[in-house]
Amino acid sequence: MIHKTSLILLGATAGAAMTLFAIQPHMISATTSANAAVEDAYRQLNLFGDVFERVRADYVEKPDDNKLIESAINGMLSGLDPHSSYMDPNSFKDMQAETSGEFGGLGIEVTMENGLIKVVTPIDETPAAKAGILANDLIAKIGDDQVQGMTLNQAVEKMRGPAKTKVKLTIMRKGQDKPIEVSLMREVIRVRSVRSKVDGNDVGYIRMTQFSEQTTDGLKKAIADITGKVSNDKLKGYILDLRNNPGGLLDEAISVSSAFIQRGEIVSTRGRNAEETQRFTAKGGDLTKGKPLIVLINGGSASASEIVAGALQDQRRATILGTRSFGKGSVQTIIPLGSDIGALRLTTARYYTPSGRSIQAKGIVPDIEVLQDLPEDLKANMDTSTIGEASLRGHLKGDAGKEQTGSQSYIPPDEKNDKALTMAEGLLRGTQVNAAFPPTAKDVSSQN
Repeated sequence: MIHKTSLILLGATAGAAMTLFAIQPHMISATTSANAAVEDAYRQLNLFGDVFERVRADYVEKPDDNKLIESAINGMLSGLDPHSSYMDPNSFKDMQAETSGEFGGLGIEVTMENGLIKVVTPIDETPAAKAGILANDLIAKIGDDQVQGMTLNQAVEKMRGPAKTKVKLTIMRKGQDKPIEVSLMREVIRVRSVRSKVDGNDVGYIRMTQFSEQTTDGLKKAIADITGKVSNDKLKGYILDLRNNPGGLLDEAISVSSAFIQRGEIVSTRGRNAEETQRFTAKGGDLTKGKPLIVLINGGSASASEIVAGALQDQRRATILGTRSFGKGSVQTIIPLGSDIGALRLTTARYYTPSGRSIQAKGIVPDIEVLQDLPEDLKANMDTSTIGEASLRGHLKGDAGKEQTGSQSYIPPDEKNDKALTMAEGLLRGTQVNAAFPPTAKDVSSQN
């Protein structure tokens, strides 16, 4: 998740901290243990310099100095957590294009697992989705190149490219004895992050596939379109579908939540130091005018999706229905390093729901759990659980003893077979009843 609002702030804060350190020597003399740690760090940096020079001088082939440094930086960041990384100038440019909602490629949200690229979810209506690529598929080769040994950014860069060019992926899928080769035609991916319709002339359905710069505007248009087709007295309520939505921009998650909440906290973020805590509250009022709301989530709902679901759940504004979400409860800040250098994606904070819950490595537990019926071929050939944050190597630890692995992420292609959607419609129309709908008011004061 990209915390755009803190890009400049973070750099300014770091600079101020260094200045204070330099102009208050009496504080330094009082902290001998801190001095020892700093001296040890510099010894280790000297070790790095010695190794770097030895590689440059004695390696069997002349190495590229820039690649050596970049590899060292990637190694340092990948050792922190799965979401921190270095982006070279091309990767940084691609990231900026992606968050704007338009980029060239295949339309796959991926992560790294055991040296391979694992599919979190294909994006709706993209080449990857049309080709039948599934959540949990492992990408072993891109073209003729083995993925083993690549960084995540390098693999993503290889999958992207000009529109109307082909790329072959070799995929390993649980339950399949042989690798699957898939040839895909790259397209300009214009992610339409919000789609909407009216179901049965009385229920507003809004599908949100990611949180890009266009998402809030898309949501406002969707609500306006629905209310323009159905009179307020006939509209039973709204379904917000966040299933297999991998997340995106923190600012967009806050503004999307604000579109349903009249007032109150949406999310708080807490960094290493107490003074870095930030709280974000609703702004702009409830655009749905208090109409009943049901939010659909599953194991592919991550990051910004979990912020929205957690806020609406804690504020008792919506009933959450489906399966437990992914469990990514951290915020990444993009720190530009210079036009020809790239950028740093660094995990800088954990986020907390209004009641003070951290969902890191645990996820949002739905108020009503609904499991989908799986076709026979999927039962035999695929693991229907997403990997989940808790399964990622080196993930930030969640609450002790409460970490959970991923949950079901399958969505039936035919709406008639979609049990979660059917139940949500039934609850809104009153043909089905559950104690969790509508939600009852309760105290959601933040727990510190």
